[in-house]
Amino acid sequence: MSDEIEPKAPAIHFYPAGCFFKSLEDIRDKKIVVMGLGLNGGGEASVRFFLNHGAFVLATDMKSEADLKTTVDSLNNDASLDKSRLTYRLGEHRIEDFEEADCVIKNPGVKYDGNKFLAAAKAIETDISLFLAFSKAPIIAVTGSKGKSSTVSAIYYGLRQSGFNAFLGGNITVSPLTFLDQTDETTPVVLELSSWQLADLRGRKLLKPKVSIITKIIPDHQNFYHSMLAYVNDKKLIYADQNKKNFAIFDFDSDPAADGGTLIDNWGDIFAKECKATILRYSKKQLPEGVLGVWQDKKGNGLARLSTKILDTLPQDYEKTTETVLKDLIVPGKHMRANVLNAALVLRIMGVSPERIIEVLGRWNGIEHRLEFFHECKIGKTTYRFYNDSAATVPEASAEATQAFGKPVIFLTGGTDKGLDLSPIASAICENGKNIVPKSVYLLGGTATEKMIFDFNARKIGYKGPFNSLEELLTTLKADLDASTSLSDQNTQIVVFSPGSTSFGMFKNEFDRGNQFKATVKKIFGK
Repeated sequence: MSDEIEPKAPAIHFYPAGCFFKSLEDIRDKKIVVMGLGLNGGGEASVRFFLNHGAFVLATDMKSEADLKTTVDSLNNDASLDKSRLTYRLGEHRIEDFEEADCVIKNPGVKYDGNKFLAAAKAIETDISLFLAFSKAPIIAVTGSKGKSSTVSAIYYGLRQSGFNAFLGGNITVSPLTFLDQTDETTPVVLELSSWQLADLRGRKLLKPKVSIITKIIPDHQNFYHSMLAYVNDKKLIYADQNKKNFAIFDFDSDPAADGGTLIDNWGDIFAKECKATILRYSKKQLPEGVLGVWQDKKGNGLARLSTKILDTLPQDYEKTTETVLKDLIVPGKHMRANVLNAALVLRIMGVSPERIIEVLGRWNGIEHRLEFFHECKIGKTTYRFYNDSAATVPEASAEATQAFGKPVIFLTGGTDKGLDLSPIASAICENGKNIVPKSVYLLGGTATEKMIFDFNARKIGYKGPFNSLEELLTTLKADLDASTSLSDQNTQIVVFSPGSTSFGMFKNEFDRGNQFKATVKKIFGK
């Protein structure tokens, strides 16, 4: 018998039901600690929110003031804020700050388990829990492993273009506290929610979305979670408090990548059995009779099967059981079409006509850092089109990026490992020992790149690098393109940067990485 003791899984933390603050007026003169000032807007929005409601705010972060200069300058240069009530504690946390605070506003990236500072707090809230406690807006909530940001952005765009006074926030780097006072029962709010943001809602009973969506589930954040099941259990919180009057949209297709060692090949079936909302499904193939939801036909058009008896929010003159709700799109890729199809389903639930949905979503041009076309230049007779897919932080997303354009691409990838299997990228590039998609591969250095190189070598996939910086990589690429001759049957070539991994170490985050990539491309390739 082994003397080794198997490590126990972290205890699941449940927060008290409701919100610590009984009203917005209850905030005045409270001592608030904002844990995690950060650079993505959430911490800054919380500081502003509490100052504007008369609280005393201490903003604390392990990063230094120099690291947080952008956020600190933004707050300090705002004359409308009462900065006599604001204190910074940067480069450290102090336990007494947490002990003396009436309430701590937690950054979702901070683990509760084993955190002595959070354990010392009298009460803990987040910007999401505060928004849900005080807004009466109908919520459309989206989570998943990939496709979240594209899905919420397409929904938001579709709602706005269809006449709704809608708002978009959450994990997409816009705190909903920034628009809380503009919401009411008539203003739909689309929230992208990470597994961490959902975990911070466990037990509160505040999230009761009108529509919830779980996009494709694949292994992710396994350097943070102790297991795939723990990761998915947090995702399930999106529908935990829904009822039959609400709608939940889940995947119908089997996907071995969803396994993560759990022997489950379709999480959507698990979700559908547990959820108490009205269930709708999405698929790349026609749904079986009796299953409501959306699918793609052989031409890629999106079809919706809905029922008037179940979807009582739809107009009474709604008679057809199956309708076309999606046709041509500007954004490339089959996976992007699936995301937009879910947006079409949400718009239909909200009463938008199929004709209007087709028109509106056909104009949507995608979002920043997700297969974002941003630059074009000509070298010799060849036109090169550059795409920024820096938000592809899982290998499956990068694998799809290699195939999104229907022809060979110049593929730039690599970054920092987060405990994932990187082999899907090599598998997408290579089939039976032959490179079938990318024209050439360039690698940005990092721990994930080291794992990619192992896979590439095993499959005899050629590559250049790894390079220590984007500038070094792109300078080499420019020299290679200058020296090459264009193909006689191809006057346009695609260059896509899709890291398939995180950005830690070399960049502040994936958005900074994408911005640096775009700036360096324009610097080196010019017009």
